[in-house]
Amino acid sequence: MPLFGNSFTPKKTPPRKWASLSNLHLLDRSTRESELGLDYGIPSMNLAGQSLKFENGQWVSESGNFTGDRRELHRLRKRNQQLEEENNLLRLKVDILLDMLSETTAESHLMEKELEELKQQSRRRK
Repeated sequence: MPLFGNSFTPKKTPPRKWASLSNLHLLDRSTRESELGLDYGIPSMNLAGQSLKFENGQWVSESGNFTGDRRELHRLRKRNQQLEEENNLLRLKVDILLDMLSETTAESHLMEKELEELKQQSRRRK
């Protein structure tokens, strides 16, 4: 005889209310899009007095030309190129070091295996 009865019957939950507390569902589609911001437009920002917009995957000046110092722009581009070359060289060095490390590790494992085999052979002879 079960202590709490034959079957388990949980209490039924009350049905949920369908109506939202927001009245945005009553608006037409164009009003909802403008209210909810579904039409983002072109991203733009203002840095140091220079207005930029994001087009075709790149930040472009809205005025169409760079108003800063041309020498500074040239210097920054040259420095950027130097840093990219240095970065590529460092990546190459890291790849070479990893290759050397894996080769040394493989040789070490082979030597350990040979040493174990020699130890076993010497034990058999004794």
